[in-house]
Amino acid sequence: MKRIAVDIGGTFTDCFVCWGDEFIQTKALTTHHNLALGFNDALDQSCEMLKLSRSDMLAEVDSVRYATTLGTNALIERRGPKVGLLITEGFESTVPLSRGRGYGDGLPDEQARDLSRARRPDPIVPIASIRTVKQRMDYRGKILLDLDEADVREKLKQLVDRGVQAIVVNMINSVENPEHELRVQEIFEEEFPSSMLGAIPMVLSHQVVGRKGEYVRSSSAIIDAFLHSTMYYAMSALEQNLRTNGYGKPMLLVHNSGGMAQLNSTDALKTLHSGPVAGIHAAEQLALQSGTKNFVCGDMGGTSFDIGLITEGGTKHYDFNPVVDRWRVTLPMVHLVTLGAGGGSIAKYDAIFDTVKVGPQSAGSDPGPACYDRGGMNPTVTDADLVLGYLDPDNYANGAIPLNKRRSYQALEDICDEMDISEQDAALLIKSMADSEMAAGLVRELNGGGYKAEEFIFLAYGGNGPLHCCGIADKAGITEILAPPYSSVFSACGGAGLDQMHIHEKNVSLGFYNKHLRALYSDYQRFNELVEELEQRGRDDLLRQGFHDEDIKYSLELDMRYGIQKMEVSIELPNRRLTKPADVLNAIEAMNDDFGKRYGHEIVSPESGVWVTTVRVVSRVDLGTVTFSELVPPAPLPVQPDPVAFRECYFNSGDGKGSDGAMETPVYGAAALEPGVCIEGPAIVNPGSTTYLVEPGWTFKAAAQGAVWFSKAK
Repeated sequence: MKRIAVDIGGTFTDCFVCWGDEFIQTKALTTHHNLALGFNDALDQSCEMLKLSRSDMLAEVDSVRYATTLGTNALIERRGPKVGLLITEGFESTVPLSRGRGYGDGLPDEQARDLSRARRPDPIVPIASIRTVKQRMDYRGKILLDLDEADVREKLKQLVDRGVQAIVVNMINSVENPEHELRVQEIFEEEFPSSMLGAIPMVLSHQVVGRKGEYVRSSSAIIDAFLHSTMYYAMSALEQNLRTNGYGKPMLLVHNSGGMAQLNSTDALKTLHSGPVAGIHAAEQLALQSGTKNFVCGDMGGTSFDIGLITEGGTKHYDFNPVVDRWRVTLPMVHLVTLGAGGGSIAKYDAIFDTVKVGPQSAGSDPGPACYDRGGMNPTVTDADLVLGYLDPDNYANGAIPLNKRRSYQALEDICDEMDISEQDAALLIKSMADSEMAAGLVRELNGGGYKAEEFIFLAYGGNGPLHCCGIADKAGITEILAPPYSSVFSACGGAGLDQMHIHEKNVSLGFYNKHLRALYSDYQRFNELVEELEQRGRDDLLRQGFHDEDIKYSLELDMRYGIQKMEVSIELPNRRLTKPADVLNAIEAMNDDFGKRYGHEIVSPESGVWVTTVRVVSRVDLGTVTFSELVPPAPLPVQPDPVAFRECYFNSGDGKGSDGAMETPVYGAAALEPGVCIEGPAIVNPGSTTYLVEPGWTFKAAAQGAVWFSKAK
């Protein structure tokens, strides 16, 4: 196995290289103006460790996989083209009304609690850029009104005259019959050939998502169009950089569904949150290989803190109608929650509550925290960690980024003056507030799923995860933490173990038990033909990317609900075809079991009717994953390593009111990661790639592959 996996974050570009039996992890600052520069920097560090040139490595490697937050950041910053929308006449208010959800979707909790003061987001497609065309299909795809082609030509000219740089086409019920959407595209190419107008992308809604729901399908296609140019040019530049350096294979992009595909088989919408999703995949593999039951994942990087759940059996959770920024979309996305809390999160004085507020604004990588000495003036969580003594100014990120402690003190001055406290107390307050916000996010996520925090292990990774994990766990009521192997680049590690995968789905309304007729579903031919159609679409995707038919594996999932209930569960059908009543009964029984576990067995009610609302086929090619060693910490070594230094550090006192003063804290080097090492807190372990902070009351235990367990007496 020779692979390069890259996670391009808002602050750091993480690189994970599998080279036979060797695994290399490196970091570089993200270069937003040209992502290839940060990638080359991180890759060159790996080449130096392997004593290879960049061109030699790229010539031998099997694949290069990218996960990136570029699309996420572009959406947050509203950096994108002018988008126009062409929709069925009579439905022009679908997007502006947003099903009445525009006020609440995507708001932070404190704002969602007061929707009377909430404001809709600025629209990506303003009302003036929406045009309607005369056509109509019914819910089965039967044409009720033919497409008025003259009307289409006129409306396209109007949108072009408005200066739109991307056009979305959403014809009602086009997922049942895309004929009119496809004809609109043909008319557009006839009226405005590329030789005359240039490359204005046209996005057809049925090609982006396969489920009904006009608002969510519209918003999905609009976001895809808004991000298309940004992602296309940035990813093309990365691919060209690979070509220039001797890499001749297709570049692979990580999808937020937990798989990946080639650039020419990737919609921009599928790249959103792809980096954190790769981390969730690595956590899933870790749970499966180690037999660990329940993980709550916390990826703390420089810009954000991403939360996900892995429950017993190594199962990750999916959102089928996730909220992206402020818009609800419809695509299968691995479930995660993102908080604006990371090492680069900016702290400000909050005059109302006479305290500090941390995030969601971030200093990013340019200029970065004040201590980076790159022009940043605002205090960040990283500045607080440096003032508290947790970070080594000369050995941060393997020494690649020297830290200027004086700049951190200067950045804290305003907070100190407003609150009349010392720099150390201000830094402790920043750390405490950041830890509290992340702990609250973990608890909300666990409670929302009906879980108890004490039943979960906190899987802490990302560049700052092992540094803040004890403080977060303390506040969340969790007593066991695992910092996994390669924790500082764990999401990139997850990207190295992904399979190529495509998901295709279709809305249906199939009564697996119709209570009015008191009958089981029996139209097996219709069901099997639909499954075959979805399998064929996945097969075509993978064959186009160079795989063989015999390499492709399929799984079938059904979204099911009782009667007219809104709560749906997704179950996997082991047999992908229906041939007898027992197959239908097995599906209903699987639905009853899953529904009971989620919502309570007392409300399982198949007698009210059982309906299948979505048929989903996952097509994949297994490419092998990163193998993790046994994670159980061995017996303590008879001789423990000695500290390499001592440093004055500050910790929050037991009552949470400031510190008890400086504590002489031992600092350990890479020797502390040898399996069997056991260290009582307070202590700092800094092997160079990341910093492990063992707070008072916690115990550090090293396991294989650099994994570390933190435990606290209950």
